[in-house]
Amino acid sequence: MGAFGFDRPPTVLLAVIASTFFVGFGGGVVFPILPNLGAVLGISAFMVGVILSANRWVRLVANAPAGALVDKYGTRTPFVYGLLIEGIATLGYVVALAMPPAESLRPLAASLPRIAVGPVAVGPDWWFAPLSVAVAPETWFLLARVLWGIGSAAVFATAYTIAADLSDSGSRGTNMGVVRGGITLGFPAGLVLGGIVSSLAGNAAAFVVAAAFALTASVVAYRYVPETHVTGDRSGDSIKPWDIDTAVPALTVGLVNFGLLFAYIGALFSTLVLFLGENDISLFGLAPQGTSGLFMAGTVLSASFFMLVGGRISDTRESRTPILLTFLVVSFVGFLLLARSGSVVDLALACVFIGAGQGGTSGPMMALLADLTPEERMGRASGTNNVFGDIGGGLGPMVSLPLIEAVGFAPIYAACAVLPLAAGIALLVGVRRETGTFLPGRTAGDAGTAASDAAGAEP
Repeated sequence: MGAFGFDRPPTVLLAVIASTFFVGFGGGVVFPILPNLGAVLGISAFMVGVILSANRWVRLVANAPAGALVDKYGTRTPFVYGLLIEGIATLGYVVALAMPPAESLRPLAASLPRIAVGPVAVGPDWWFAPLSVAVAPETWFLLARVLWGIGSAAVFATAYTIAADLSDSGSRGTNMGVVRGGITLGFPAGLVLGGIVSSLAGNAAAFVVAAAFALTASVVAYRYVPETHVTGDRSGDSIKPWDIDTAVPALTVGLVNFGLLFAYIGALFSTLVLFLGENDISLFGLAPQGTSGLFMAGTVLSASFFMLVGGRISDTRESRTPILLTFLVVSFVGFLLLARSGSVVDLALACVFIGAGQGGTSGPMMALLADLTPEERMGRASGTNNVFGDIGGGLGPMVSLPLIEAVGFAPIYAACAVLPLAAGIALLVGVRRETGTFLPGRTAGDAGTAASDAAGAEP
């Protein structure tokens, strides 16, 4: 038994946590840098938005195949290669900055032969167009984000499946919480890394450091993460983007994840900087951008702490449902506080509650999914959960930003408070339909104990 009543996670899980934390730097480092590079490199604001969101939309298509690959081929190979792809993607940012100006390619285009295509002669101007696109920084940034989406889909699906494989009913919530914490904390660490290193040593240096951490993550995984999920059946249908798990547990947990991320990403992260400017709220004299970063960091820290708390509590109770409902109510209260906040103290309290609600549901929610899902389908179920989360996170900003312009902040924040309650209803309905009770026990899915022993995990 470790500090604060938490058992030390198995060595394999510690390697998973370290890998996802390190690789998360590359996800966050681009955000404080790219928006400012838009004007310098001539990238339009629209293109910056496309680049920043590209990984999420790619992951929306890649999540289900990633989960199916896990169930078909195991966890080790997709996890290691997913981390490696994310490391290569981070190096893509460095390549983007190193691309020469398009005008420097005109002599090369002029030296290429003219080709007659019917009555049309293809000359230097025709050659210059594709060459200029090939060296454009936005092309390489976009390609890097696409690769990041593919890699992160594999990492997310495998990380949760490994945690499920190495857990039993008494540790599943805690292990899911700490894995989610590793994934979550890497992103804000990247935000800090990108801001500090780029200020001290330049943008390229920040991307190189992030790439080094991301590539180190794949080395750690290759060295310390064994196979945990061999099912013995690698035959069957081909893997398709729409091949999601349609079982009740996967759809139920997915709907909860959809509602939480729709509100969390759409109503808080996407609109907070506008809310601060509208209400003239500032910390330490910072502009809205700097102040929003501090509030969001506080939210992430709150979420990370309660990921551990929620997961641990769910492991000590007969059923995980009550703790899940409790944190959904906490999220509801947080958005109500956000709707009426008008000062630094009010907003800080709202962010703490919203972060606690978001984090407190993560461990128990994924543990419940593992409780109710056969081991051979856990990869697909994890991928399905990620699909729902990415839809919610992608639609949230698209819906909330235009509505806030139309009706203001308070009504939208109050409406988002309803989403955790709706998620709670969906949870109860799905659990009752699957198990016949609102309070199912947490003894299902204990086949993971055998996987833990096979992987050499520490008790």
